[in-house]
Amino acid sequence: MTSLKEIKKPIRHYIDGFEKYFRSSIQSPVPLLDRITRYILKRKGKQMRPLFVFFSASICGEINDSTYRAASLIELLHTATLVHDDVVDDSYERRGFFSINALWKNKIAVLIGDYLLSRGLLLSIENNDIELLKIVTDAVREMSEGELLQIEKARNLDIQEDIYFDIIRKKTASLIASCCACGAKSVGADKESIERMRLFGENVGMAFQIKDDLFDYEQSNSTGKPSGIDVREKKLTLPLIHLLRHSDRSDKRKIINVVKNHNHNAERVAEVIEMVKANGGIAYAKDKMMEYKQKALEILDTFPLSDARESLKKLVIFTTDRKK
Repeated sequence: MTSLKEIKKPIRHYIDGFEKYFRSSIQSPVPLLDRITRYILKRKGKQMRPLFVFFSASICGEINDSTYRAASLIELLHTATLVHDDVVDDSYERRGFFSINALWKNKIAVLIGDYLLSRGLLLSIENNDIELLKIVTDAVREMSEGELLQIEKARNLDIQEDIYFDIIRKKTASLIASCCACGAKSVGADKESIERMRLFGENVGMAFQIKDDLFDYEQSNSTGKPSGIDVREKKLTLPLIHLLRHSDRSDKRKIINVVKNHNHNAERVAEVIEMVKANGGIAYAKDKMMEYKQKALEILDTFPLSDARESLKKLVIFTTDRKK
């Protein structure tokens, strides 16, 4: 599998430029704000979202200032949602670092999220990027709806497969879809091309989230055992939904009892994970992931052959073959 570093290489100078642009977009004269935003910059992840923006832009036209603003807008709004999510989830760690709320408490974390959101809005309005703002705002709305839908359904553990797909389309796929649509829009692509890029991103996002769900059932490097985090957090992901759908009433009752009442009992969680594997839940989820991946690649092939298209194809493969 091609590494993310290799995939990034053709647009490395654009990503370097984006990092400077993004850094300047969140600076503040308020010392506390500046200190926290510098902390955020230090713990940035793989930067896959900017990659989707820049590669999508390259496929549809010439990268320009609007492309940098599109990538920055998405990163600002996405970072704001992550900061708020950590407050909502009482999470004190993200990507191996302390979360903002762990270090500065909830009140400041909420205000930081609001600040990042406002910076994204101003960046768009000041440059008249109204269409870019509309694309990303729609994604943020869907992400909120998806989170609330998951919370509502998780209470009774009654998530069916169609609901699961609706949740991950809103929570995860909508953001990657907006990256690709914004990239195309930033270089003046026509509506039909923007929509194709959006659909491409949505399918990549679906595959990406299913891959994330599968990590819960794979062996951890540190313990040699599956993490079972999703089960402990009472999340019904595709492998578990598949098991429940193919279990008799008695087994189904036992499984739901573990998830609801014994989700912190390592042995009971391990038993459920083994049942998932034995009943083909892992294989089923992998097949679905590959279906979405194939749909994404088929859409990508409708665009003219270019270095950017080939790089984006490698990025799609990376999302489903990655180890973490």
